Amino acid sequence: MKLLVLTTAVTAGLCAFGQQVPERLTLADAEQIALKNNPRIGAAEAQALASSQIRTQVRSAMFPNLSGAVSGVGAPSDTRIGAGGINNPAIFSRFASGVSGSQMITDFGRTSALVQSADLRANAEFEAHKATRADVLFAVNRAYFAGLRAQAVLEIAERTVASRQLIVDHARALAASQLKSELDVRFAEVSLAEAKLLVENASNERRVADAELSMALGYPATRSFHLVSEPARELPSTDPERLISEAVTRRPELAGRRFDLQAAQKLVEAERKLRFPTVSAVASFGAIPFYAEKLGNNHYAAGGLNITLPFLNGGLFRARRAEAEYRAVAAQRRLDETIQRIARDINVAVIGAQSAAQRMALSTQLVEQSAMALDLAQARYELGLSSIVELSQAQIARTNAEIQRSNAAFDYQLQRAVVGYHIGEMQ
Repeated sequence: MKLLVLTTAVTAGLCAFGQQVPERLTLADAEQIALKNNPRIGAAEAQALASSQIRTQVRSAMFPNLSGAVSGVGAPSDTRIGAGGINNPAIFSRFASGVSGSQMITDFGRTSALVQSADLRANAEFEAHKATRADVLFAVNRAYFAGLRAQAVLEIAERTVASRQLIVDHARALAASQLKSELDVRFAEVSLAEAKLLVENASNERRVADAELSMALGYPATRSFHLVSEPARELPSTDPERLISEAVTRRPELAGRRFDLQAAQKLVEAERKLRFPTVSAVASFGAIPFYAEKLGNNHYAAGGLNITLPFLNGGLFRARRAEAEYRAVAAQRRLDETIQRIARDINVAVIGAQSAAQRMALSTQLVEQSAMALDLAQARYELGLSSIVELSQAQIARTNAEIQRSNAAFDYQLQRAVVGYHIGEMQ
């Protein structure tokens, strides 16, 4: 007997331990967790940092280039290369080491234009990083308010089950006293079953909301949350033109598009300068400790000026210039399209927020009216002036009204978050 009690206690303890305790979470906490954990932000930051290194790569052409070399050659006497080229050089056995260097003097600003283009593209990548942060924060807000809505609907459903259970118990008591028929009990049980089905559906939506929020927060596995309700915030403005003007100056996507356009224009400038020559200074010096007597000296040094002037290359430079110009036009069109899309999204979001606010007011009135109708139907039923059908309909109307009010409230908060996202509040 003692062994059975101990086994039961251990099993109960393990079951309780295995159940996940919901994590209490506010919206501000959720946003901070997402900024720390979400892998999209880390990937965007790494991409921006990688892009910033391109400037150094391009700018390196403006600095001296030094390289060292060590060579050892063994060859038979009086050997020359006889095939494989139009020259006829002699080959001497030797061992030598030396240093070669070059310095670009001017390419008429082409490298400078490429450096500026790389700078602008790096700036665009950092703006993309900000945009990714905004996307993650918006995803957190959307999942959070969806979770709040599912949580509220679940609470409504559980209260509905409790209230309808009382009706079932009351109907059974009246039927046992021969004051009501068994048909009333059956109708009450049907209403109770509908309420339990509502609880099951709401529980499923709650679990789905937890899964969405867990993913937005960057957690590898789904967690259970108890979400804290957020006070409703007013819209910053109901004038779409004002909000669009604010978005144009704040949205990181637009800033990134502008940087992309400027970078493309600088690339056009750089490609146009391909037709100019490149002037470089070159030098080389070293020592030959082991050498053939025909070489004469055991050291060498030389310097010179190298001018590269393009003449014919099959239209390569012309095609590169045309490609850069077309890409600049495409960047301008993408900027225009982004502005149009943001304007449309803001207009739609404002309409949605205003509609949700109106539905909140109307649903509040509906809840009040359905509550009075339910009280009246319950009183009439207890006095024997109505049937259980009328009471069930009043219960359904009250539950639907509460759900609609809850949905409208969280829809408004979600639409407010949508407006904030589109005008650049989330960064």
